[in-house]
Amino acid sequence: MKLAAKPGFFLVALRECRWLFRDRVALLLIFGVPLFAFTVLTTVFSHPVIRGLGVTVVDEDKSDASRAVAEYVAASPSLHIVDRSGNLSSAVQDIRSGRAISAIFIPPDFDRDLKAARRPQIVGFYNQQFLTAAGIASSGLSDALSAAANVAAPATRAAPGPASTGTLKAETIALVNPQKNYAQFLLRALLPTIIHVVITLAAGYSVGSEFRRRDARAWLESAGGDPLVALAGKLAPLFCIFVVIMLAEPLVLEGVLEIPFRGDLPLLVAAGSLLIVAYLSLGALLQLLARDLASGLGLAGLIASPAFGYAGVGFPTIGMNAFAQTWSAILPLRWYMAVLLGQAARGLPVSASAIPFAALAGLALLFAGLAWWRMASLNRSGWFTAARPAEPVETGPAPRGIGGAFTAEWRRVLGMRSAFSVLFLAPLVYGIYYPQPYLNQILRKLPIAVVDNDLSELSRRIVENLDASGALSVVVRARTVAEARAAIDQGKAFAAVEIPGDTERDVLKGITAHLPIYADATYLFMFRSTASGVATAIGALTSDLVARGARSDGSLVKAKLASASPANVLLQPIFNPVGGYASYIVPAAFILILQQTLLIGAAMLTGSALARSGGAFAGVLGRGVAHLTIYLPALALYVIVLPRIYGFSTLGHLPEIFALATIFLLATSFMGQAVGAWFTRPENATLLLLATSLPQFFTAGFAWPREAIPETARALGMIFPADHAIDGLVRINQLGAGIWEVAHDWLDLWCLAIVYFALAVISAFATRRGQAHAG
Repeated sequence: MKLAAKPGFFLVALRECRWLFRDRVALLLIFGVPLFAFTVLTTVFSHPVIRGLGVTVVDEDKSDASRAVAEYVAASPSLHIVDRSGNLSSAVQDIRSGRAISAIFIPPDFDRDLKAARRPQIVGFYNQQFLTAAGIASSGLSDALSAAANVAAPATRAAPGPASTGTLKAETIALVNPQKNYAQFLLRALLPTIIHVVITLAAGYSVGSEFRRRDARAWLESAGGDPLVALAGKLAPLFCIFVVIMLAEPLVLEGVLEIPFRGDLPLLVAAGSLLIVAYLSLGALLQLLARDLASGLGLAGLIASPAFGYAGVGFPTIGMNAFAQTWSAILPLRWYMAVLLGQAARGLPVSASAIPFAALAGLALLFAGLAWWRMASLNRSGWFTAARPAEPVETGPAPRGIGGAFTAEWRRVLGMRSAFSVLFLAPLVYGIYYPQPYLNQILRKLPIAVVDNDLSELSRRIVENLDASGALSVVVRARTVAEARAAIDQGKAFAAVEIPGDTERDVLKGITAHLPIYADATYLFMFRSTASGVATAIGALTSDLVARGARSDGSLVKAKLASASPANVLLQPIFNPVGGYASYIVPAAFILILQQTLLIGAAMLTGSALARSGGAFAGVLGRGVAHLTIYLPALALYVIVLPRIYGFSTLGHLPEIFALATIFLLATSFMGQAVGAWFTRPENATLLLLATSLPQFFTAGFAWPREAIPETARALGMIFPADHAIDGLVRINQLGAGIWEVAHDWLDLWCLAIVYFALAVISAFATRRGQAHAG
């Protein structure tokens, strides 16, 4: 190859720019995938407030009072009544099938007991398997039912006597993100997560393409034989492109979605640049270690794709097990997220972001140094000048019929290292690796601050109750609210409880004392956990105060309770009753992992399969059956074995699980074959499918409720088999639904299987016809 200029950094960079803008897959990955992700996610979260969650009303009283309760529920903006005529059995069916997220049971004689001040009990059931929607539904039920009970019996309140004791009421105040806007929380975190996956894959593709498609020797020669110059010059154009993309992200958030930026912009630009350097270096390092494009991309996907879970955004690092905390500490994304959310969302002082910024800088230098070291090591060993073996070509007679295609596909899987890794090893590794951040399930002993301005016996009991709670730990006793907020900014506490002066006096006078809870709503799961933990501890103390204030006579206790709340509102979670985060997120993620690995594997193998003659119809069907048999063990691992090991609910019947899962796997295989027929290189499908995994998860209506997703985004998600399989298999296996209750998912999968089979056959026929004309 004749060099047009003096070897060095600029020649390497110029060579890389020319390649980047000629390679359509590189352009699609670098520009198309982020644009696709931005568009999809901003559409998904365009309704940041979740409304219209389905609720079934079971009214066994059918009185004016019970109808008034139902009307209050109907008026709640977050709830929508889907059925008023059923019984408890039909309500459970509504929840299992997905028609409703919750149900309300109003008992017989509700009106009569209400007028007699007997505090009749209204029970609100909500499906906590879908944790995000369940949190909104339970809050809406609590507000609506309490308000309805108070209004339904205005004349039944017992007049408190002279010895009446007041109550305590916790009031949560969000310090950041007061609207509890999910779009502000999730979009700010998700967009950099997707970009960091693209950065890692793009660097790996750029370096790995030199091994066979391009000329590694020419690459090193253009740098004058210097490994550092070769590596830096190759990655420099990608660095410049991704800096522009990272800078465009806050413009989209602020300009289009009006999500405010509160922090120091230069610090955030510097952190974003370090993130890019870190993951460019990591992507290059993995390729230089693997020395095979497909294997290196697989490693990059394994590290980058699940990094959102390890970054502590969804489930905080403080609640993770030791392995997850250790692994997350070596992921640059975790530290970048700490800087990003601290600056952009919370507006912290620059000094408060010093530790995560330093960790990010250290990791960027570490990965860059390791990539340079590996590059130099390969250069010293003469690897860049060694001849590359030719890519293996399948030989032997062309397969005939469905059986022949089935056998040939199994041989390809067992004979190709990259295919074997994707289809056999990846599901096993992901099954162990992916759930680790979430396995502790719930948050315990979250650190909080307390500001005791009352310094009374009652305030001491309040602090003791908070500290004795399983969810909370009082670690900071501040003198002022400002001091408590500083502790929150420094990460020493996640919430602050203020006990105002004269709290004990007000309670003794029979007045309700309000206790402000200042909590940070940047991380919404942590915000809900701390607020719920404080409310539970205060509620327990309030009940004790009521009982003590009327201890002389049991009837006075009842009267006092009836005065405070005419009806007893009981909110009962069903399915995943403890609210375990792993039980919520992992079963759905397992289905997406099955789809993505099978899609990548099927697409990877299709090119070499179509290079040989044979019937398109029989070939597509035979390969689909082969993929089904290959993936049945992985399916059993994900829906039978691992849920039992991890302690997830497993209520489903195996015949129904496999009836739906079989069609899901076939639809996925046919989709992969249809996609793979249009890629000349097997790794190209890997690049694009890996990079689009996260947007798919949020269009599936699991992590983000379907009721809040616009129709356009829902329609896009429905083209992927995992959209229907996640809904169907989770409802069967975790909720105990029958297949007839998820018949819509089963029928949709049949439709996708037929459509993708037809597309795969047409694509195979067209590809072979093109090959024949080219020959």
